[in-house]
Order: sequence, then structure tokens, then C-alpha cells
Amino acid sequence: MLSVQYPGRQDRRREECVGDITELAELAFGALDADARIEYPFAFLGHSMGAIVAFEVALRFARRTGRGPIWLFVSGRRAPSRRRDEGLDFDDDASVVARLRELGGTNEQFLEDEELLATILPVARNDYRAIENYAGAPDATVDCPITALVGDRDPQTTIDEASAWEKHSSKGFDLRVFPGSHFFLEEHQSGVTSVILASLRG
Repeated sequence: MLSVQYPGRQDRRREECVGDITELAELAFGALDADARIEYPFAFLGHSMGAIVAFEVALRFARRTGRGPIWLFVSGRRAPSRRRDEGLDFDDDASVVARLRELGGTNEQFLEDEELLATILPVARNDYRAIENYAGAPDATVDCPITALVGDRDPQTTIDEASAWEKHSSKGFDLRVFPGSHFFLEEHQSGVTSVILASLRG
């Protein structure tokens, strides 16, 4: 199993964040394809912004190598063909912090500590700007099944918006709804894992 680490995070925190989904997808594709780091068959899982990045990387693999993923799991993100104005003021700290609180997943102590918050805000602001400015092809499809995972109370992705991923696959679609908000997969790790394993074994 390989995990993609974006610039500006954790062990790459001293690197500049990338604020463009296309560029992130290019970098991720380059890292995974370098020296055949991954072997066929393979599948992708992406959560939130990572779902869109995974989708874009899958398109690149199919287009450039002729060997795309056998399955794409997208979590906590509406389909590329579904756009809406989040009404988020990227330059207002209070607005970004309010959104982080709404989504959950960020330790409340981090949001109340000025020094810790100063390390979180630039990354969060960068990610929100990147995903809100994303304008992928609304009719792009991958040649593999897509399973969309969503929390039933996710303020960022409705069940209807998650269902719209169906039009982005030429090989079938499955929707799995879990109790919870945007970070439902933290509470339902075993359930999410079971869905992935059952899909791939099938």
C-alpha cells in the first residue's frame, strides 16, 4: 500500500503547498509512475480533495500508460460534474476556522492555540482554494468501477452529489452511505475496509 503525501504537510511541511489540482495530479502521477512504483492491478482511494486528485491521476494513468486502476474509491467529495459555491472567504481566518469546525476532524485544541493554528491555516486555505477553483471536464470518465463513500450528515457532500459519480465511470458504480459527517471514515474504518476488500475480491 502506498500513500501520497502532498507538499507542505508533515514530513514535507517545509515545501511550498501546491494550490492547483491539476499540478497536484501531475506530481502524484509522476511519483507513482516513476520507475514503475506500482504494478498492475491497482486501485485508488481518495478522501475529500484527495478523491478529485485520485480521479485525475486515474485519468492520467489510463491516458498515458494504458493501464488505469481496476477500481476507484472516492470518499467525502461530490462528483466533478457537481459544482457549488461554498461561500468561503479564503482570506478570512475566522471563516476558514469556522469551516474546519463544521467539518470536524481537526483537534479543537489546535484551533484554539494561536501557534498551532498558524501552522494549520495556510494549508487549509490552500486546499480550499485549490478544490474550489478546480474545473475538471464534467464528462470525463474512468474505465473502471467507482465506489463513492459518503457520510449521511456531510455538509460538504450530499448523498445526491456523491451519487453523481456514477456518470464518471464506464464500468459501474456503487454508493455506500455511512452514519456521520465529513470524516465518517475515521469512525467506520472497519466498514470502509470491508467495502474496499469485498469490491476488490469480487
